[in-house]
Amino acid sequence: MFDKNRHHGCNTQNLSKAKQLRRDMTKQEKHLWYDFLRSCPVHFYRQRPVDHYILDSCCIEARLVIELDGDRHGEPVAAEYDLARTETLKHDGLEVLRIPNSDVDRSFGSVCHTIREKVKERLRMLGNSDHADALEE
Repeated sequence: MFDKNRHHGCNTQNLSKAKQLRRDMTKQEKHLWYDFLRSCPVHFYRQRPVDHYILDSCCIEARLVIELDGDRHGEPVAAEYDLARTETLKHDGLEVLRIPNSDVDRSFGSVCHTIREKVKERLRMLGNSDHADALEE
């Protein structure tokens, strides 16, 4: 099971890279972080090292990972890597929600609604209905 206080095999190189990625977020990551996730009633982390990966955003309480995918994620090598990564995270008890950057650009409100609903679903599934109720719009 996922332990929120441990970085699961994370090395110091990943910690440094995560800090750099926080400074160099994409336009879509900035938009999602500053205009939604940062002020969400449940806590989200950005560029969080877990296992051998760095997650775009995650809510430990809901055991939910948000990954924003650019164009390269449709390429066969990237898709294969993403699948293996998702399976590893799933094994750690985390669910991965993949959102194309184009969705953030074109329908930001729908993206926020989808994330909010997924967080509520996960919190209820994990027996934390009080925090799920805090997400009611």
